[in-house]
Amino acid sequence: MNARRSAGASLLLLALLLLAPGWSRAADIVDMTGRSVTIPDRSTKIFCASPPTLYLLYALDSTLAAGLNFPFTEKEKVHLRPDFVNLPVLGGWFGQGRTPNLESVMAAKPDFILAWYWHQTAANDVIEKTAQTLGVPLVYVRLDTLEQYVKAFEFLGRILHREERGKALADASRRILADVAPVVAAIPESEKVSVYYAQGPDGLKTECDTSVHAELINLAGGRNIRSCAARDSFGMEAVSIEEVVFGNPEVILAKERRFSELARTNPVWSHVRAVRDGKVMDIPAYPFNWFDRPPSFMRILGLCWLTNLLYPDRFPRDMVAQTRDFYRLFLDVELDENQALTVLGR
Repeated sequence: MNARRSAGASLLLLALLLLAPGWSRAADIVDMTGRSVTIPDRSTKIFCASPPTLYLLYALDSTLAAGLNFPFTEKEKVHLRPDFVNLPVLGGWFGQGRTPNLESVMAAKPDFILAWYWHQTAANDVIEKTAQTLGVPLVYVRLDTLEQYVKAFEFLGRILHREERGKALADASRRILADVAPVVAAIPESEKVSVYYAQGPDGLKTECDTSVHAELINLAGGRNIRSCAARDSFGMEAVSIEEVVFGNPEVILAKERRFSELARTNPVWSHVRAVRDGKVMDIPAYPFNWFDRPPSFMRILGLCWLTNLLYPDRFPRDMVAQTRDFYRLFLDVELDENQALTVLGR
């Protein structure tokens, strides 16, 4: 009789715990690298290990972010939800020796860590060891290509019970990729626009055509003048002005405005066709860069922008309307026409 009462009491206690506020049952998932991970069935706080994963989570549900990797600038804040930009800064792993503040991370009590599975095994090892030390589950997503962003939206929507939102973002992304692909496929190799991607204040850092950092040039049907095998996953390979002059690109994509101003005024750069033709283009960068560094889902809109830029006749688009629609869906931000023009740099 005592045994029955004891068993009954245990079942009652378990039922009460399951119904109690804050209680979350465990869920076994398989992340985007095939790892089996146990996370709370209803996660409420997630620590994102780097900006790409934080931006991904923002698009899906910004209220789930435990904190920021770094503070946003005033110009960036304008294009983001106010509650999100005021979250505490927890740091993260995003190059140049940056690491999170582990005490702050633990104080935030994340249900799991969301990380981009990067090519550098050493970087992944550090994150995995830290997660083990903290006793927090680690979930990987793959974000190397735009196709993987589509899958990441669906994956994250599924494990966070935001399936409808994840599907909406994935479907919108697929539509842009599907719109661009046949246009690019129809461009003869001899008619592809040559492009140089300029990084750094002097514009003399770039990416090989095989680099993930320059993926948009290929997807938009451009011909990257830097044809080579990337030495590593970081990129930003140094080139000389002579190499750029020799490549003679029709379009230059400038990551930094300091360089685009330099190119327009420095006589050395006047030998490059893109400079002479007024085709040094500043890459839109708010709230996150549309092309690269750090990579984000904004690259999906960036693909549309770049294809229209390179081939306005083959791919005519109202980029003001496209930008406003994208910001409304992905960022939960309403832009008026003038704001959209400003973001586009017009």
